[in-house]
Amino acid sequence: MEQGYAIYDTPVGLIRIEYRGANITRLKKTTDDTQDRGSSTPLTDEVNRQLKEYFDGKRKEFDFPYEMNGTAFQKSVWEALCAIPYGETRSYKDIAVAVGNAKASRAVGMANNKNPIAIAVPCHRVIGANGKMVGYASGLDMKEALLRLEAENK
Repeated sequence: MEQGYAIYDTPVGLIRIEYRGANITRLKKTTDDTQDRGSSTPLTDEVNRQLKEYFDGKRKEFDFPYEMNGTAFQKSVWEALCAIPYGETRSYKDIAVAVGNAKASRAVGMANNKNPIAIAVPCHRVIGANGKMVGYASGLDMKEALLRLEAENK
């Protein structure tokens, strides 16, 4: 099964898109601009096209194929993230309740941190119970930029 990656420029920096076969397996910001850009494919080009539409305020949901490997709990959290509407936020506790364990806020945070498909599986829409920006694997500046983009285009 073919696998590889391609790196694209976006308004929030370099995004690395990894794939295996016909599925995206990772979509993450990268800070290493010295590495080669990989090899683009029709699949990575399609993901990049959808990201461009998102950053242009024209796309609110993604429909490219992806595969998420994780524990059952992580997968339940990632599924709950996908239910958060564009331009809205939820607290870690809200997600914990949604997955059936109201005391699992910290575990929800850890699952968010392991989310392999950033932006499309919107972990950036999860904030602290007090409304503060807390924790984001790609940095709080990117989280704030994504939330601002969505608020402006809601």
